[in-house]
Amino acid sequence: MKKPVLLLLGIAIGIGVSYFYFNRQEAATTSEEATMVRAIVKPKGVITPAQAKVLNNKWSDTRENAMDSIISRISQGRIKKDNRSSWWSLEDIKDYLANAENQAESLGYTMNGIRIYQGVYEGNAPNGKADYATLFWVPTGKNLNLKGVC
Repeated sequence: MKKPVLLLLGIAIGIGVSYFYFNRQEAATTSEEATMVRAIVKPKGVITPAQAKVLNNKWSDTRENAMDSIISRISQGRIKKDNRSSWWSLEDIKDYLANAENQAESLGYTMNGIRIYQGVYEGNAPNGKADYATLFWVPTGKNLNLKGVC
């Protein structure tokens, strides 16, 4: 009677060890797959800091004086220059992209990018922004509901 009990105990221990061993391997594989999915890919068009400096300097050399002569204004005895840049927090960018993708999907589109436009605030804009330059984003995409014409 002792031998069948030892046999059954051995089988039970073997099943338990196998279960934990294979589950750990599966979890490791899933973790590796998740890491591969989240791999960081460098986007197209990324430039080096040196290239950014060249572009900025070229803008200053060829556009800044012309823009400032047209746009500059005197406020409280100081000359105020127009905006040269815009800033968005990382959280705002992520929220905007998620919202734009969601809206695109609900309208039957697939979002494939963002187009950035230059604009100027209206003369009655709040917070001292009147007549200052700004940038704004417009999502781009393709209509998923298009039907072919025969």
